Amino acid sequence: MTVPRPVAYAALALLLLALVGLSLIVGRAFVPWSAWWSADPRWAIIVELRLPRTLLGVAIGAGLGLAGAALQGYTRNPLADPGVLGVSSMAALGAVLALYYAAAAGWALPAAAMAGAAAGVGLLLLLAGRGSTLVTFILAGAVLNIVASAGVALALSLAPSPWAVGEIVDWLMGSLQDRSAAEVRLALPLIAGGGALLLTTARGLDALTLGDSGAASLGIALGRLRVVIAVGVGLVTGASVAVAGVIGFVGLVTPHLLRPWFGPRPGALLLPSALGGAVVVLAADILVRLLPAAGEVKLGVAMAAIGGPFFLVLLLTMRRRLA
Repeated sequence: MTVPRPVAYAALALLLLALVGLSLIVGRAFVPWSAWWSADPRWAIIVELRLPRTLLGVAIGAGLGLAGAALQGYTRNPLADPGVLGVSSMAALGAVLALYYAAAAGWALPAAAMAGAAAGVGLLLLLAGRGSTLVTFILAGAVLNIVASAGVALALSLAPSPWAVGEIVDWLMGSLQDRSAAEVRLALPLIAGGGALLLTTARGLDALTLGDSGAASLGIALGRLRVVIAVGVGLVTGASVAVAGVIGFVGLVTPHLLRPWFGPRPGALLLPSALGGAVVVLAADILVRLLPAAGEVKLGVAMAAIGGPFFLVLLLTMRRRLA
């Protein structure tokens, strides 16, 4: 049973605001609120390290949550997600190729990552087909993951030095650590643009619950909808991978957590999934900072540890329903 939408939105917004505040003050070095209004030298930690990290966490979480909800609504498949279906892997492959051939100069890295993500979405929809079953869609995603992973492995094997291998592997694990305002300026407009495109698909996604013919009879241009989703997911995923590496399972987990609150209608779940994705990523990023370890656990590793069991439970639940 869903709760009133204003209450649900208010709860999500308050939780996000609380996590933003917590993200600015906690970490290896605790920065109290008093430092905000005094000449405390720890203020530099907030401005130069914590604020860019928090802004990226909100933007990347919102973008990936929104992308997952859009893919699940478009494919009518509860397992759709940029990471699970190989889109993030294709973005990572594009970024790795940029690192080798363009030295990641200027816009080369984000452009290559976005191109890889957009190609991944297009290939996924092409391989799975319009009337894809659950098995077909998962197999198409597995093919993309295998191809992209093989490309990344080949690039690593041809790396010119062990240092380059270590840098790329470290980046592929996904992290918001030591990000600066430059990454924020790079990623924020692209994620915002991709997210805005995905939000325009709400009516089309709702119409698709009636099937392709039903959506077409309501005036939905299915070809245009497919292109908008491919471009939107490509922009969001590519920009996220370009600045933070691969952070998976956000788009898979978030819509499922929010459906009991906002209902199953795909269009109504888009904006809540953006807010929920920001909450999930910020909460996970705060957790990895506070874990008692010699070095900070990578955010991508933490999300995999959370999302892997969730994915398994979801698969088992679906299998029982289909049995």
